[in-house]
Amino acid sequence: MSGPADAREPPRRPIVLIPARMASRRLPGKPLADIAGRPMIVHVLERAEAARVGPVVVACAEAAIADAVEGAGGRAVLTRPDHASGSDRIFEALEALDPEGRHDAVVNLQGDLPTVEPALLARALALLEDPAVDIGTLAAAIREPAERADPSVVKAVVTSEPERGQGRALYFTRATAPSGEGPLWHHIGLYAYRRDALARFVSLPPSPLERRERLEQLRALEDGMRIEVAFVDAIPLGVDTPAQLERARALAAQPSR
Repeated sequence: MSGPADAREPPRRPIVLIPARMASRRLPGKPLADIAGRPMIVHVLERAEAARVGPVVVACAEAAIADAVEGAGGRAVLTRPDHASGSDRIFEALEALDPEGRHDAVVNLQGDLPTVEPALLARALALLEDPAVDIGTLAAAIREPAERADPSVVKAVVTSEPERGQGRALYFTRATAPSGEGPLWHHIGLYAYRRDALARFVSLPPSPLERRERLEQLRALEDGMRIEVAFVDAIPLGVDTPAQLERARALAAQPSR
């Protein structure tokens, strides 16, 4: 079956945008939390820059975050503080930074992933080589038994067998799914959007399943957008609690190999 997506070319001019805000229910002020002498947001910025996939900009809700980023030699843009999601925040930043539409793809890298491997950004972007794909994202096999039923661990239900290395997302859920024998996939909240897909996504109202599961990526699936998932080896540490922050500090203190 052919369609408009078949004529799309792979994106060639991506930009990396990192949404960040001080308000956090479990860890207020976390973008500026100290890790090895530097704010967490600076660690994320440097990881993104090391990926070398395109310019990197922090889309921040408060001037204090922008000051920290610019003090470290990075680039930041202030956005409205009242955005409902990081996707809305990066879209505002994108429109302000690039009203001419030069950047045809956007990597949305969460600002609380200070140990993310730079190669993961390129892995997500590579999924957009397929003209049918609107959004690329990542997942890793769940290895800890407790995570299988943990609602804080989002599972990606994907068409493919692991040997293929990627597959089309059918659903995302906080429940244990799919049932039966086989791997469960821990979704990693890093996205590569075609620019037109991001614009379409933020124009949509929250969908019924999105509201029910509290997962905004379901809005895209309910609207018929295609999300492709690449399987990767490890889950980057997300920092959302004091305990996770201490773990990030311990990892940063380890000597590099």
